[in-house]
Amino acid sequence: MDKVIFVVLDGLNAKTAHNHMGFLEHLVEKGIMAAYTVKSEMPAQSRPLYEVLQSGVPAAENGITSNRTVRRSKERSVFEIAKEHGLKTGAASYYWVSELYNHAPFQVMEDRIQLDTNSLIEQGIFYHEDHYPDSHLIADGDYLIRKKATDYTLIHSMNIDDAGHKFGADSKEYVQAAVRVDAELSQYIWRWMSEGYQIVVTSDHGMNDYHTHNGISNEDRLVPLYLFSDKVIIKDFRKEGAIVPQLEIAPFLCNLLGIPAGDRMQAIQGIIMKRGSGDAAE
Repeated sequence: MDKVIFVVLDGLNAKTAHNHMGFLEHLVEKGIMAAYTVKSEMPAQSRPLYEVLQSGVPAAENGITSNRTVRRSKERSVFEIAKEHGLKTGAASYYWVSELYNHAPFQVMEDRIQLDTNSLIEQGIFYHEDHYPDSHLIADGDYLIRKKATDYTLIHSMNIDDAGHKFGADSKEYVQAAVRVDAELSQYIWRWMSEGYQIVVTSDHGMNDYHTHNGISNEDRLVPLYLFSDKVIIKDFRKEGAIVPQLEIAPFLCNLLGIPAGDRMQAIQGIIMKRGSGDAAE
């Protein structure tokens, strides 16, 4: 089984990533990372799409239909399947992830730090303010990787989304938030690569010029996907106009971890795997 770091940059639309995230784009240009564009599920809201990313089941079926749906997930998530197969799970994330996979509602005084637990997310550091610095958040995730030896680690940042809601996707503040997290990741990704981790970087949804996201536009729904893994073909597939459905992310994560996908996860078709690497959804 392999180790995976799953980075979710909340609210990052594909256009901004491709035009302004110079470090990640450098890795694509040099043939180190693969790149795709993903079309998110609907509604293009955070909590429903956190569930989609981890379960591979759309909102109409999983029941997490808005940010106001505060309860535990009823689906089999990547966290659950990983734990069933003896992998250590971890998350440095916004507290809604804790509510989905550990327990709800979130209690700040009790749930901010959840280490060495028997929950689906065994090692968790959760924040509850959207402006919690991405620099701190990525350091939190790296702590779990280094000190708690997590095999499947979610690192989920909110600063891009926060800037988008305040200033809109056409603002310098939104672009600057993307540039900052790109620079932060550049301090960690080289070491993660050298230590044998497979790395997936994407977003839950995009952002539009009206300071929001919920609709059907490309700004709302198209998000980036950057991949570092010896199981995938390393190429910039965006040049071919391919669009990956977001429902493929969960089974793809299972594939990278070397564990079976959930029964309700779909087959991987849009992400091009190397021959012999298998399909986690089969």
